[in-house]
Amino acid sequence: MKRKLRYAILLILTCGLIMLTAISTGSSSVSATDIPSARSLIRTGVQQFRSGSVEAALSSWQAAEQDYERQGDTDGVLLSKVNQIQALRSLGYYSQSQQIVVDIQQTLSALPDSLLKAQSLQTVGISFISLGQLEAARAAFSKSLVIAQQFNDTNTIASAYFQLGNTAQAADNFGTELEIETAQHFYQQALASADPDSRIWLEIALNQSRLLVQQPEEAALSLASPLIEEVRSRLADLSPSRWTIYAQINLAETLLSFPGEEPSGIEVLTNALSQSRSLKDRRAESYVLGQLGKFYEHAKQWSDALLLTEQALQQAQQLQANEMIASWQWQRGRILNAQGEKEKAIAAYSQAVILLESLDQDLVAPGSEAQFSFQQRVEPVYRELVALLLDGVDQLPANKQQQRLIKSRDVIESLQLAELENFFREACLTYEPRPIDEIDSHAAVIYPIVLGDRLEVILTLPGQPLQHYGNFLPDQLATFQALRQALNPAFPATEILAPAQQIYDWLIRPAETILTEQSIERLVFVPDDYLRSVPMSVLHDGSQFLIEKYGVALTPGLQLFEPSKLNSQQLKVLAGGITAAQQGFGALPAVDAEVAEIRAQFPSQVLLNADFTNPNIAKEIEDVPFSVVHLATHGQFSSKAEDTFILTWNNQLQIRELERLLQQRELQTPVELLVLSACQTAKGDNRAALGMAGIAVRSGARSTIASLWSVQDRSTAELMSRLYQELNQTQTSRTEALRQAQLSLLNTPDYAHPYYWAPFVLIGSWL
Repeated sequence: MKRKLRYAILLILTCGLIMLTAISTGSSSVSATDIPSARSLIRTGVQQFRSGSVEAALSSWQAAEQDYERQGDTDGVLLSKVNQIQALRSLGYYSQSQQIVVDIQQTLSALPDSLLKAQSLQTVGISFISLGQLEAARAAFSKSLVIAQQFNDTNTIASAYFQLGNTAQAADNFGTELEIETAQHFYQQALASADPDSRIWLEIALNQSRLLVQQPEEAALSLASPLIEEVRSRLADLSPSRWTIYAQINLAETLLSFPGEEPSGIEVLTNALSQSRSLKDRRAESYVLGQLGKFYEHAKQWSDALLLTEQALQQAQQLQANEMIASWQWQRGRILNAQGEKEKAIAAYSQAVILLESLDQDLVAPGSEAQFSFQQRVEPVYRELVALLLDGVDQLPANKQQQRLIKSRDVIESLQLAELENFFREACLTYEPRPIDEIDSHAAVIYPIVLGDRLEVILTLPGQPLQHYGNFLPDQLATFQALRQALNPAFPATEILAPAQQIYDWLIRPAETILTEQSIERLVFVPDDYLRSVPMSVLHDGSQFLIEKYGVALTPGLQLFEPSKLNSQQLKVLAGGITAAQQGFGALPAVDAEVAEIRAQFPSQVLLNADFTNPNIAKEIEDVPFSVVHLATHGQFSSKAEDTFILTWNNQLQIRELERLLQQRELQTPVELLVLSACQTAKGDNRAALGMAGIAVRSGARSTIASLWSVQDRSTAELMSRLYQELNQTQTSRTEALRQAQLSLLNTPDYAHPYYWAPFVLIGSWL
């Protein structure tokens, strides 16, 4: 087993310097008794940081912390640690910076209000953003604002508003009118509060102008234009520093989005390049060169774009800055592909992916000049590489074709893992993947891959070369959405057939002959993107649903689960749930019958209603080696870990707590099967099924049965009753048990509509 953390760090940091400068030069609450060497080290570190000597600055602030520690000066220690966080982030050591943040939080809770506390809370808030904990970030920034207002410190007040605006931009649903208005409101408040001659004013103006130029309205562009000119004029008057260089990069990025301002952006970057070289700041120089390359790429001046990108890459390689190397390799790959150099482009993309997989750091918070987004800056690298690998693959010689298909499969599995790690903000446990013929000689693994207007499929069969087929489908998403909409009891079942047959034709029909020839009995899907929310069992060949022909299972990747057969003779079940309406969720009266049937089939411990509490669940899981955990209660799967939960009697069991309990049990007796019979994916969340996969992976259970949507609890109780009857049969696999349970509903007139049986999916080991 191995752990890999795969987060790309593709941003430059500037906003931290503003806060750092305010703390180190403003009227902080550091006591007058601080020893001169510590004070001198703080100021020296600031000068070093500004000049680009970040490693030296970090050393100075670490030494200052030691001096303040010896003096017993709590405020001085806090000041030193806050500054260290800025340096560590700038160097790419995000995990180390997060450890210091944890220490700072404990210190802040015991300190009286002060400007230093207000500024430190902003550092904590930025770290919360990096963890995706936006509510906690808002709370930290809001508290900082209140304290800063007590001391009437204009720039700290402005900085708090500024970070609240950045937090609004970090929201998953940013782009809605409300979120845009919220961000603009905070930026306007920040501009009104800041000293017009301060650097924080420039930081705010840069972000405000970028937000404005991204809006389609002409009025927004007219507001941005004078703000951009003011920023440009003020930057020209400042002495060169790393801060001014990064601010100019930010400005140039904004100009790139402004119609007709590309030449101005190049002029700004050319000046920044000169400054970086005069300061001998190679990291800043690499960023500027890369951004210049991006400008020329945007202008389709490929030769100049490639030259500048390769110069940026060379500087980053000398610095061993892997996060920068990954970014420039991706850019280089795009340019080479545009030039028709496909093999070189594949090599560049491959290097970028390798680096993304090796990065052992956390996500960086959205900074003042750019916002990190997994979907914008990491996921496209993987998908664009797969698109290149599969383009024209069927015309290649057999050996070359197999190499391309194997690499495509491996890259898409890596993307699945990266998505889950981004979901949890930490590494997932992985296993060495085994060939399918070593796991199950009657199973096929199907990789449907979404690549823009293409839907590609890679098929893995026992003892056979990989198969490939694909379709150019500009409207494929509409078909999948039509299927999801038809899976509603308000629509007749016949409404499902057209989209279900169309998707069958895309995913299964081309493989029908070989599946029959190879005596395949089970289909294991590695669903991609929006395919995760589509129940594959409902695909239709014109005569039968897929579930009538094959057992169906899902997995985010073969490396994420340890395959193992189920021993029905040794099963012991913890069954819990809620029958009454609780916390705004409806009653589930059939849960009584559902749990009674489980108890009739297997040795069981039952926790119902008032007994179904977080402490009781924890105690049972910790004390008894259950091999099956069955939770018949409401719950929600979301694309955010913090919004994914199981409802208990008077509380919620968050995914991380469930993970902790089940993984703790795994050290003694692994949970073979986790059943979540009444949960559903969050409405309006297109990536909510990722939360279901997240529970399946992180719980430590060998396999998980869950529902894509909440179903009438009486039909669910009947399906679960049949499931456990099947599990009680010797040699029955998890997949076959679920299949027979679904078929029992399909063959019951009242529940024949796929709405009742299709949402239940098996994730993980299907044996």
